[in-house]
Amino acid sequence: MSVFGNYSRYYNLLYQDKDYSAEAEYLDSLIKKHCPTAKSILDLGCGTGKHDFSLAGMGYEITGIDRSEEMLAIAISHQSSLQSHSSLLTFHQGDIRTVNLDRTYDVVISLFHVMSYQTSQDDIAAACVTARKHLKPGGIFVFDCWYGPAVLTDPPVVRVKRLEDEEITVTRIAEPVMHPNENIVDVKYHIFVRDKLKGEITELAESHHMRYLFRPELELSLNASGLSIIETAEWLTGKEAGLDTWGVCFVARG
Repeated sequence: MSVFGNYSRYYNLLYQDKDYSAEAEYLDSLIKKHCPTAKSILDLGCGTGKHDFSLAGMGYEITGIDRSEEMLAIAISHQSSLQSHSSLLTFHQGDIRTVNLDRTYDVVISLFHVMSYQTSQDDIAAACVTARKHLKPGGIFVFDCWYGPAVLTDPPVVRVKRLEDEEITVTRIAEPVMHPNENIVDVKYHIFVRDKLKGEITELAESHHMRYLFRPELELSLNASGLSIIETAEWLTGKEAGLDTWGVCFVARG
């Protein structure tokens, strides 16, 4: 089962406060800046498709890839309910390290720290090769990740998140364990879901292995695959990345 398998049902609720529209607008601004004629996008690690729906609404043709059947089921269900733009969206199951769609795109994206889920150098290199393989000449690869300098300066702490809708309440406890010699953070999630009607409580537990990344190591993998970094900035703000910048966006050109 995929890392998000057990709680994919609750994923959109857990991240209902995430401003996907604003993130899609930021991505659109990067595309217009670096690849202004772009029309097609490949999303590596699309999850439930929230970014893709916003981008399709802007007129982009989107192909979403994710290895989680549960996440894709949510994306496809949402797609089927769309009144417009549905024809611009396609979703496929696949691993971003190995998938081959036998076509190229103007832009490849990988958002919400998908690259940080690639915990070995081989994983990162393979994801970069996948991006390059699917890019048209002059196309761009845009991704964000946990930024190493900030993670080490301001280490992760235990966090509790509580959300609810008309049917359930969700409490998620995230407990980080750092492995500094591996540049890895194990985030141990404990999730409690209470059914408001039945009063039943379901408990879930998963561990996500996250790699914090540094520009020099990313440059090595990107350059080896034929990509070159053309912009690095704080995700959403566009400010210069620094010791207080946990989420950093990289733009690389093929």
